[in-house]
Amino acid sequence: MESQLNFNIENSFDSRYSFCARQELDELPYSFTITDPTICGHPIVFASKGFLKVFGYSKDEVVGKNGRVFQGPKTDRKSVMEIREAIREERSMQINLLNYRKDGTPFWMLFHLSPVFSKEDGRVIHFVGVQVPISPPRRPRWSASGVVRNGANMCEEGDRVCGNTNIMFGSCRREVCSDTPVELSRVLGLLASESVLDDSSRERHSLPGAGILSSALNISLGRIKQSFVLTDPHLPDMPIVYASDAFLRLTGYAKDEVLERNCRFLSGADTDFSTLYQIKESIQTEQACTVRILNYRKDKSSFWNYLHISPVRNASGKVAYFVGVQIEEGCKNQDRNGLCPEMRHRSVVGAVKVAVRSLSMGAGPSRS
Repeated sequence: MESQLNFNIENSFDSRYSFCARQELDELPYSFTITDPTICGHPIVFASKGFLKVFGYSKDEVVGKNGRVFQGPKTDRKSVMEIREAIREERSMQINLLNYRKDGTPFWMLFHLSPVFSKEDGRVIHFVGVQVPISPPRRPRWSASGVVRNGANMCEEGDRVCGNTNIMFGSCRREVCSDTPVELSRVLGLLASESVLDDSSRERHSLPGAGILSSALNISLGRIKQSFVLTDPHLPDMPIVYASDAFLRLTGYAKDEVLERNCRFLSGADTDFSTLYQIKESIQTEQACTVRILNYRKDKSSFWNYLHISPVRNASGKVAYFVGVQIEEGCKNQDRNGLCPEMRHRSVVGAVKVAVRSLSMGAGPSRS
């Protein structure tokens, strides 16, 4: 089992990139790692010399490990969750993070994460993580002129302060922000020549459209026992293209009464229109949102719905579907698994994204 895992880790990097590309990556002076989300534990499959120098580890001590080994007691949990969410959504992100070297000393770094897409089937095959050491963030001191003063660093009013978990914006630490994209683009540029899709190619490998779900995706979604629906924003009126059995039980409708309809059929006379507008706005901006909304069953009885809506992106990073997760307020069985509503929402959204990702992974040509 362990030998197979070691083989997968070694093969993940060596089989995808040519010897020349691997040699060039190895010679880059930047601190970065390449990880494989398709292998159990999402391990590091490549660590640059710059990374090993910054963290004080040898290559053998890093490859095969998950990035969490560099975290410590003062690493901000919220920052870690933001990174995990970006990985689940297969998108880039940048954040301040406190990590620890091998000798236990903590240090602040600007961490930039970006996915790498396969040109065979459009799925995410790797993530690149670039680490840039930065000075510890300090509490801002406001001067009479309205300027934030952080020691030698200054941010004009209106720029976002670089706190523990904030993304870098504006003029604050401009020298760090300007260098990081250069380092990342250099790494991605080497990978792009062999493994990354261009935008037109990604579109050809996007997930099924026109409201038609494959049988494989239907089977995967059917394993999720919570109440949820999947809608297609690319079709007129954004209809439901999948409804779980738990959703049908909750609302009292049959499947053929739900599919191809917009979710507004659950609204009624006392549904708050400002809440509906909030949902509409989040969909238009492709953002997740959570609301408490009064909905109606088929028998006209009402119930308070703790609703969470989240976009589901395809391999190119574009929204393919929206998932809506419903939890009836006051339901006796809502805490049967010991999870709070927010965790149940995240659990369903995560499971849906895994199902969609698995479809994308299986859509490409088979490889020996």
